[in-house]
Amino acid sequence: MIQLRRGINLGGFLSQCVHTRAHYDSFIVRDDIKRIKDMGYDHVRLPIDYEVFETEDGERIGEGYNRVHEIIGWTREYDLPVILDLHRAYGYDFNDAGDDAKNMLFSDEAVQDRFVRLWENIAREYMQYDNVAFELLNEVVEDKNADAWNRLIARALSAIRAIAPDTPVIYGGIKWNSADTIRLLEPVTDPNVIVTFHFYEPLVFTHQHAHWMPVMEQIGDVYYPDDMSRYRHNSDILGGQGETVLASKCDHMDIEYLREMVQIAVDSARELGAKHLYVGEYGVIDKAPAGDMLRWMADTIQVFKENNIGCALWSYKLMDFGIDLWDTTTSQKLVDLTRC
Repeated sequence: MIQLRRGINLGGFLSQCVHTRAHYDSFIVRDDIKRIKDMGYDHVRLPIDYEVFETEDGERIGEGYNRVHEIIGWTREYDLPVILDLHRAYGYDFNDAGDDAKNMLFSDEAVQDRFVRLWENIAREYMQYDNVAFELLNEVVEDKNADAWNRLIARALSAIRAIAPDTPVIYGGIKWNSADTIRLLEPVTDPNVIVTFHFYEPLVFTHQHAHWMPVMEQIGDVYYPDDMSRYRHNSDILGGQGETVLASKCDHMDIEYLREMVQIAVDSARELGAKHLYVGEYGVIDKAPAGDMLRWMADTIQVFKENNIGCALWSYKLMDFGIDLWDTTTSQKLVDLTRC
């Protein structure tokens, strides 16, 4: 099993981007992988949209597969494991959560067949590498898709195992890979499966002023640590996305709340029989107060260490969370906190 301790995401490179050769050629280059190694990170998570690998009609894009071969070559040169994360699949985009006309993956058997075929193609292409892991799908959101997601996991995992029996395979629960939905997954019997969750708790702090969440502008600046009553008031405004704060037993928003949230994932993974638990994304938006962001990072990493959980920071560059979006001093402190 590859070791995933402290890594970083390459968000915006092959995913959530304009899919052009010019963008691919310039956004991340070999020297970025060297820099990541030099900064002290020990792996990268590479989000990839289906458009890299196939056309809208499902035809293979050889240049896209070759591009990923090249990136894997860079990571091998610098002894960095790499997670190939299918960030968007044909027929499913977490940004379109709740739109059944766009997100057909869990209602259309033909789209599910295409999803499995894509993973068969990816497995054949990259099974040769010993530093690669496969992540089935970035984030499934809707509650109603919990059972359908379990069925699709089983199909995709079976198809991959027929080709790549030992390559680590990563997947998580619903509700944006939340810690409290790991319990909805089926028991894990494959020793090379890694159960993942994403950690942006509390969302009202980590996503404050997020331009894609207009409700955040009703809340304003949020600080960490702080009085829990303010967090409960602001989280109530978020509705379902603030329910973890509303349900918390903590009296103050500090490291004890973070411990409470992570413990949910730890307990759920243990009950599933999963031997490996991993945080594929965590981070704080660049609109947060810098000092508060660093305090949250220090506490979050401390909790991950207490539970021997590997993680990948979101994100290396831009994407509203990039380490390059902070001033030089803050950026260096952030790297110091989150590297190995």
